[in-house]
Amino acid sequence: MPDVNVARVLVGLVVAMAIIIVTVTKTKIHVFPAMLIGAVAAGIISGLPSNDVMANIISGFGGTLGSIGIIIGFGVMMGAIFEVSGAAKRMALTFIKLLGKGKEDIAMGITGFIVSIPVFCDSAFVVLSPLAKSLARNTGKNLITISCALGTALLVTHSLVPPTPGPLAVVNYFKLDLGMFMIYSLIASAFIAPFGIMYARWLGKRKLFKLPDPNDSSAPLIDRPYTAAELETPEQLVHEKLPGTFISFAPILIPIVLILFNTVSGVLGAKGSFKSFAGLIGHPIVAVGLGLLIAIYGLAGKRDRKEVVGILDKAMTEAGIIVFVTGAGGSLGAVLKATGAGGSIANMLVAASIPGILLPYIMAFILRIVSGSATVGMLTAGSLTAPILLAMPGVNPYMGALACCIGSIGITGLHDSYFWVVNRTTGVSEMKDMLWHWFGAVCALSAGGIVVLFAMNYITGLIL
Repeated sequence: MPDVNVARVLVGLVVAMAIIIVTVTKTKIHVFPAMLIGAVAAGIISGLPSNDVMANIISGFGGTLGSIGIIIGFGVMMGAIFEVSGAAKRMALTFIKLLGKGKEDIAMGITGFIVSIPVFCDSAFVVLSPLAKSLARNTGKNLITISCALGTALLVTHSLVPPTPGPLAVVNYFKLDLGMFMIYSLIASAFIAPFGIMYARWLGKRKLFKLPDPNDSSAPLIDRPYTAAELETPEQLVHEKLPGTFISFAPILIPIVLILFNTVSGVLGAKGSFKSFAGLIGHPIVAVGLGLLIAIYGLAGKRDRKEVVGILDKAMTEAGIIVFVTGAGGSLGAVLKATGAGGSIANMLVAASIPGILLPYIMAFILRIVSGSATVGMLTAGSLTAPILLAMPGVNPYMGALACCIGSIGITGLHDSYFWVVNRTTGVSEMKDMLWHWFGAVCALSAGGIVVLFAMNYITGLIL
């Protein structure tokens, strides 16, 4: 490593961020080459020899994908099967039954909380929105309350919980144990999601805007009312034949249980053949792979082979984009680490008495606003800040990674695709109403998120 010139390192970091932000928002350049261009600029400006810059780009890209590329592919394929099978609706109906009348918003929120772990939040919202409308129509519950509760819960776990690709990549950047981070992220998500539900209920009671009449058959995005016969059981709120309850939950919950089983067995000091067994079935690749097989044969077993293969092929096409962007983040992080940026900036933050977790949070928050994507925000912030926080004494890397994920919730804007999906699918068309509905909801999540982050950082600091 060359001698570190702090001023050059800082300039290189700023230039890299500027290149990524400007190219993603103002040009036709995709975020993948933008991150690689930023990595080259950071390395050269910081004084790293050109050969070393390219060597770190290659090793960072390969090292990142070697760790999580397979998991991303498996996870996206599993999510595609889950999306088309009706399993998400079965989960929602299960929680509606368990919680009873009057808690439909909570039931849809819990469903969204689980569904968004393997399924992207915008796709999951489209899949579940017909059920949300049916519930609003037939229970008298405000559709805004139900849809807002669903949408916010989907966004929380999409932003925080692996094996969703963004959090999975952040775990890799910070070199964390996946199972342990899942415990932290699930705890954080469980405390952040209620902020969305509380905002949804507040907004529903205020009745700040009027939706189309659900009994009007010509109203956009609203189905016809169901007859009394159709309303005899919750299952009749949907027309298609749905998979069973156990098989609907299994592809998501079994991999999580296996990964956590491996982590807990390690913490408890498992030895010998038991440790080897736990390490095998709890390895993220094996665990998520088993979830994929359960989804294929349990949720899509009755579908034609060509149809299933077609679904998986389409999923792999989508996974390719995620894999390349994730790898580019690894390249950027490797270059910054090689320049000595991590240690230099870490020393400055320590000297200024600035809490380390603020850096990834703020960076992810800003990049989320600028790019309109939570995934891009956390990937870029994670690759930029991991070398810094890992060099800071007294900073819990799990909290640093969690700060990236929570910060990526950010503030939604008009260039955020999920903003339009939630509003238009719900039937909200006026801009003022859209801002009350979804902009306000995401702000509530961010406000809750920063409180939860600092509380968890304080508590873990006392315990560890």
